[in-house]
Amino acid sequence: MTGTVQVLLGTKKGVFILESDAARVAWDLRGPYCETWPINHVIADPATGALYGAGGNAWFGPAVWRSTDGGTTWTHSSRGLAYAAGEEPVASVWSLAMGHGRLYAGVEPAGLFVSDDDGETWSHVEGLQNTPSRPEWNPGGAGLILHSLVLHPDDPKQIWVGISAAGVFHTADGGATWEPRNRGTRADFMPEGQNYPEHGQCVHCLVMAPGRPARLYQQNHCGMYRSDDGGRSWASVEEGLPSSFGFPAAVHPRDPERLFLVPLNGDTAGRYMPDAKAAVWRTDDGGGAWTAAREGLPQQNAFFNVLRQALATDRLAPAGVYFGTGSGEVYASRDEGAAWKRIAEHLPTISSVETFVATV
Repeated sequence: MTGTVQVLLGTKKGVFILESDAARVAWDLRGPYCETWPINHVIADPATGALYGAGGNAWFGPAVWRSTDGGTTWTHSSRGLAYAAGEEPVASVWSLAMGHGRLYAGVEPAGLFVSDDDGETWSHVEGLQNTPSRPEWNPGGAGLILHSLVLHPDDPKQIWVGISAAGVFHTADGGATWEPRNRGTRADFMPEGQNYPEHGQCVHCLVMAPGRPARLYQQNHCGMYRSDDGGRSWASVEEGLPSSFGFPAAVHPRDPERLFLVPLNGDTAGRYMPDAKAAVWRTDDGGGAWTAAREGLPQQNAFFNVLRQALATDRLAPAGVYFGTGSGEVYASRDEGAAWKRIAEHLPTISSVETFVATV
């Protein structure tokens, strides 16, 4: 496959784009874009190449940015990105997902919006707010945010969301009704005997295995999990990892058994690389066993973290793997995580990493 590979970076000071050819040896950096707004997530429409950036904060307000020329120019809209009068206002957009001709946005405080016109206008998916447990949802460290959006590849009515700190929820009717899907995931911060609640878990990242919609992986505040029934039940797959705590997870583009993680040393121990030695962990059997890749990564004084949306793969063969750090570095592997190279540094805090491959 030939073409241009883009690594899309959402940062605390706008969007940056790294570009290479299919060899993925030399990289060029562009940006910052979006007027240096805080950008939490950047994605590309796989059909058109249009770019979308989710951003804002309590000062700027929420908005979704859009570029149709590869990132050179951007426009943004927030029309409809609001709750009803009298409710807590939407502070920012945290996550985006595109599928079945629609664009979805997860926001803070946790809620879901949808656009049918490429982000020009938005409608509130009110069913999620009407979930009976909604008054009991509590914010995680970053706030009450809907940060994970997983769309079923074949059924437009099925959506999974991850909310910190409320858990995983699923709809089978396009968002009219939702049910919690957290059975088997721990909430160690709850009082003893109450740490397996129906909702209230602090999910950090939720991803779907390629070609197997019922297979989900979840990095949680309290463990690493796999589900083979669409989230109805979860099994721990953290044995062999250096820590049960981390933020991101990224699936292989073709192999449902292969997953990449960046564990951190723990929630109260600094939230940096275990032993200050950077590694990306990989499983080839759905979490049965894990191996660490360290070649090319710093093995001393690696006191950085990797946030929940800042790990991604591309769809080339072999697949590329990329992660961005809280200290503004980007590392890339072009051999499915075996060896790594730093391809950018001195950027703002990196909130998200996604990829887009434009084939010719």
